[in-house]
Amino acid sequence: MIRAAILEFWWFGLKQAWACLFGGALLALILGTYLFWPADAALARYDFLFFGAICIQGALLAFKLESWEEAKVILIFHVVGTAMEIFKTHVGSWAYPEENLIRLGGVPLFSGFMYSAVGSYLARVWRILDFRFTRHPPVWAIGLLSVAIYTNFFLHHFWWDFRYGLFVIAGLLWGRCWIYYTPHKMRLRMPLLLGFALVALFIWFAENIGTFAGAWVYPHQFEGWRIVPIEKFGSWYLLMLISFTLVAAIHKPAEEPAPGRAAAPQAASAG
Repeated sequence: MIRAAILEFWWFGLKQAWACLFGGALLALILGTYLFWPADAALARYDFLFFGAICIQGALLAFKLESWEEAKVILIFHVVGTAMEIFKTHVGSWAYPEENLIRLGGVPLFSGFMYSAVGSYLARVWRILDFRFTRHPPVWAIGLLSVAIYTNFFLHHFWWDFRYGLFVIAGLLWGRCWIYYTPHKMRLRMPLLLGFALVALFIWFAENIGTFAGAWVYPHQFEGWRIVPIEKFGSWYLLMLISFTLVAAIHKPAEEPAPGRAAAPQAASAG
């Protein structure tokens, strides 16, 4: 039993890493250019990151590691993320310290791909681990919550911050929901809210690497790098719920069959 559990954990880690292909490649570019990008290069580092992210996305589609339907949803998240980036940089929540040409509203356009990476991960891991659920809330309900979350990212700068109420609503919607997945041979499960928290935690780790590499900086990092406050974990948790909702709109959360009942067939994918 211990050997089987170790094997499942090993496969779980491998498949998670494979699902993170977009995000991992983009983070490697960010860190690599921070360490090795020449100061006198004709092409700005941020512009190189933009072209590099386009190449990564194109490769995922060319090798059928993502479907065009998934890419459309990821593009929506890219646009949603870029719009929020423009607003947040203007109110001083964070800044991009380097100059470049490919910008919109003062924001380098590679930044939107960081949101795309989250969407790409969720779309890929959903297929790779064969996600199914019990007691999953209706997509329209989580869609309304996602609109409220996105609105609050802007609204709290001028009015009240409703994030704690949004956490409560998320708990009410997904509190009884379990996610089922298959790393190798065993069918495993966990509370979906716990799964959200684990993903948000790893995004927070990646954010620390990204700010260390100067991809963007928070106000407390202007004088030198310091760890990103753990409070940002909550923001990533809420933003991840938006990404999950967008992916759920195309994958349609399927019910995990009761023991002894066969699962409804789904399109197989090695990507």
